[in-house]
This record gives sequence, structure tokens and C-alpha cells, in this order.
Amino acid sequence: MKYQTLIKMLMTLLAKRKVTAQQLADRYEVSVRTIYRYIEELIDADIPIDVERGRYGGISVSDTFRLPAGYFTREEYSSACAALRAWAAQVNDGAAVSALDKIERQSKADKRDISVCGNIIVDGGVWGDTGSFTDKMKACERAVNECACVQIDYISRSGEHSRRVIDPYVLILKRNVWYVYAFCHTKQSFRTFKVGRIKTLKFTGGNFVKQPIERTDIPLDFTYSSDKTAEVTLEIERAALADAEEWLGVDAIEPRGNALVCVVTLPMDGLVNKILSFGGAVKVLAPQAIADEVKKTALHIANGV
Repeated sequence: MKYQTLIKMLMTLLAKRKVTAQQLADRYEVSVRTIYRYIEELIDADIPIDVERGRYGGISVSDTFRLPAGYFTREEYSSACAALRAWAAQVNDGAAVSALDKIERQSKADKRDISVCGNIIVDGGVWGDTGSFTDKMKACERAVNECACVQIDYISRSGEHSRRVIDPYVLILKRNVWYVYAFCHTKQSFRTFKVGRIKTLKFTGGNFVKQPIERTDIPLDFTYSSDKTAEVTLEIERAALADAEEWLGVDAIEPRGNALVCVVTLPMDGLVNKILSFGGAVKVLAPQAIADEVKKTALHIANGV
């Protein structure tokens, strides 16, 4: 009985923007305290449920959350559609026809989206994408198109969690990373957020009027200050040439005697890990401090530290 109620509660939350604990308690004939206990269990199951206290509070699910594709097996899905189609034909029920149409369209929408614009194809997914990143991209794109305010739970690179309401203006693809450029109500200024660092996203139901901005207002350079970069000389084995070219660019790598060498200014952030990802096929010739850091990290890995 408990798990049936949990599933029914989840379906209710998916169907409604926000409900109160009392409404759920009345609907499923349990106490408010039990509802909160069930909500905690759903949260422990990694379902992004938000509980807001206070007069205008309530319980809601992130707009980017959806049930796993395997919630229905292919056979169950086909059987349900067939039964609904037969029932709709017999009783001439317009609501059943509409429901069937929505279910079938949802199945098509679950397939990974690839945007096509003229001669450009953009695959918005990331490696390891289980669908959640694609859903965030869809939600961000909708918010930009509809000038819709959204509330996001954002995790910074340092691990700091923050909840903000933002007005998304435009999506940016820079160095294979997707960003949303938005006005942040918390900071009262325009900020750039990595889509991959948005934990949950919910439409607030409000809209905003876009302020006039210039192309130069949008920080597309993503430059690093000089104290966060270093000029690095790398020696690259031919076996790793293709991957190194995609990282550094084909023009940056030149033959020097029997070796392939690249002299380039790179951001220090994540540089050691990037070099180690080549498995020894990229060697740091200079500066010595970075070469020593690569050796130190490699030894820690080898020793299991």
C-alpha cells in the first residue's frame, strides 16, 4: 500500500506544478506527517522534489525531471496504446483520443534531439547523457524562446549550492560546453551559467521583458587572467597526434627533429589532468613546475593515493 501511494504521489506531482502537503494528505487519506516522510523517501531515490515552506509554499518536481524510458517496457507501452485506441473508437471519447495523442508524442519526444539550422547540425548531448542534460537544454531553450522566468538549483565548480531565479536570454556553445546567459535576480546582474551545472530547473510561471543588449555585452571570450595561464611546451607522440590536434589545433603542432612539439599558452585549471588523460603520450618539456606536478599526480594514481 505504501509503495502504491508513493507512485501515485509522484504521478500527481508530475501532473501539477505545485501541491500542498495537506492536499496530498487529503487525497491519499494519510497524515501530513506521513506525506513528508514519503517525500523524503522520493528525494532519497534521486527524484528532484522541492519543498517550500510558508504561506505560499508547496511541493513540486523539477520541470526537467521525467520518468525513465524503461518505466514502461516496449510491450507494455504498445499494449496500453492499443487498448486506449480501441476504447476511444468504441465510446467516441475525445479525451481518450487526446490522451493517446499526447502519449505517442511523448514517446517521440523522448528520442534524443539534434538541432539542425541551415548547414549546421548541433547535437546538444554530452558523453554519458542519460537524457537529463538534453531535458535541461530543452527547458532552457523554451525559457529563452518564451521569455519565461525559471528557478534553478546551481552547483558551482567549488561545490557551492545556490537557488536562483533567472531570466534566460540566450544559449551559448563555447569550447564544447553549453552556457545560458541570463539575468540573475539574486545578484541583480547578468551572469553566465553552465547548463551542465544546473541540478534542477523549474518554470516559475512568470515572464520577463528582455532588456536591449548588444552582442558585445555577452562574454563569449571566456578569457583567463595571466596568472591563471602558462606557456607550456609539449612533446607529442604520433600515436596521440589526432587527439592532440583536436585539443590544441592542427596549426599549433609542428615537427621538431624526430618529435612533434607544441608551444601554447593554456589555462592552468585542469591542465595536469588533461595531460595525464593522454596516458603518457604527451610529455611536458617546460615549465619544469608543471612537469613535476604531472609526475607527482601520476605517482599518486599509481600508488592508489
